[in-house]
Amino acid sequence: MSRPLRSNLIIAASALAVCVAAPLQAQTPAAQCDFSDLPGVVWWGTEREMSLGTFAAHLAPIYWFSPDEPLLEQREGPDIRLPESFPFEEAPDAPVVYYQLEEILGGVGEQTSFYRDSTDIHNSIIDLEQTGVFRMGFFAYFRSEVGLGAHPHDLEATEFKGAVLRSDSELVQEWTAGRCDEQNYVIIVTRVTGKAHGIQWFWNVVDVDIETKFPMTILVEEGKHGLATDKNGDGYFTPGYDVNRHINDAWGVRDNIRGGALLSGGYQAWMTKVRHPQHRVHPPLPEDSQLWPNFERRTRYDGGEGENAVYELRPLPPAELGEYDKGLHHFMEDKEVEDWPELTEASEFQDFVDWVDADKAVKSLAISLYADGDLGFAWVFPLFIVKNMEVKVSGGFLVWRMYAKDDHLQDFGWMLMYANSASRWIDSYLAMGAEWDREVVDGVKSTQTDFVLETGIKFRVNVTTSALKFLSFATDFWGFRAGVKNYGFFDIDRLTYVLEFGAGAW
Repeated sequence: MSRPLRSNLIIAASALAVCVAAPLQAQTPAAQCDFSDLPGVVWWGTEREMSLGTFAAHLAPIYWFSPDEPLLEQREGPDIRLPESFPFEEAPDAPVVYYQLEEILGGVGEQTSFYRDSTDIHNSIIDLEQTGVFRMGFFAYFRSEVGLGAHPHDLEATEFKGAVLRSDSELVQEWTAGRCDEQNYVIIVTRVTGKAHGIQWFWNVVDVDIETKFPMTILVEEGKHGLATDKNGDGYFTPGYDVNRHINDAWGVRDNIRGGALLSGGYQAWMTKVRHPQHRVHPPLPEDSQLWPNFERRTRYDGGEGENAVYELRPLPPAELGEYDKGLHHFMEDKEVEDWPELTEASEFQDFVDWVDADKAVKSLAISLYADGDLGFAWVFPLFIVKNMEVKVSGGFLVWRMYAKDDHLQDFGWMLMYANSASRWIDSYLAMGAEWDREVVDGVKSTQTDFVLETGIKFRVNVTTSALKFLSFATDFWGFRAGVKNYGFFDIDRLTYVLEFGAGAW
């Protein structure tokens, strides 16, 4: 089990302990209380309650733009005004980023984790004692985008998953030598997701480990504004490091598509332009944040004289405020969690494990017309039925592929298939398994079983940005497969072509 995944499972158990634990036990006295060695830590302190605005500010990321971002209008440092405020709001003399506390798993009812301020949600109170794990979204608005599929209005999201721990929890005791005379609450982040272009397969996902630096740096794609995680804040996007889930499908930062060129099915390093320090936009980090020393050290430039713009942090407004513009309303409605946050009580360990390590096999079923000399249907689904099996060494996926063909669909094949990705527009694949050929000759039924091996190319089209976007209710992708299949293991009995057309990532 990988270190980040193992940590996430421990975090789930520790967060559960916060909500259902027995009364607090006395702490061992110590001269200092330091949790800076804890992976993903963004704050610790003795205060049990924290305002929602302050909570969001402790998590808020850095946004780093390409030097050729059109909306920068050649501005640098404190003159940058990106991201922007919504057009129906008053625009401050600063960038603006919106937040939405989407979900809290913890106390509900009388022992709630969230106390809403009906006059200003920014001043609502989070009870850290009753908070287990949470999801927080940050949203960057841009008045327009350029490049492939350009449109007015753009709202790009980054999701933070995290937990609130206590200083006496197992995880804290394992990872740090810090001991406190007084009970401390510790806010950590376990996963950050840059939701590039709205398609889940494209999302840039990093599970936090000891090398992840906070505030998290988010790289903003030139012109198109897709968001990507930059784990160490060096301004470079490195697959396998800056993202460690669905590596082959992660969109990365493709500054080149501003000019309308896609060129490659997968991410390549040359697609990302070099970032310069003066094009970073900083979060409004609270004065009591323990991140200040490292933050100042790694963001200083020009010998320490350079300054960066600092954005204003605002709660995400209701989508109904954008109804006057169909395009704007669509983006806002798609991101909005009504009456946020969702408050969920989770009393079992497995609830937390499932939540923290969620990897839904959403839209992972593929179905298509099949032809290899006989006609039929083929379908593909995840190896674990409801969970995809990612091959960590190569970044691809193992899935099941079945097909039925011939008269009355009497012939059947079952194959284990390896796919390099689920979203690239062109990719190779390899599959092997067994095929059962049923025949009736002179009233006598017989079945021949053969080993089959198949390889070929899969072409995919993302219909969500095309005239056929109405087809995306079932899947984001439609595609065509062309392959060659052989019968027999050591001795090849015969070869056939395989052609498929249908819906699904696989």
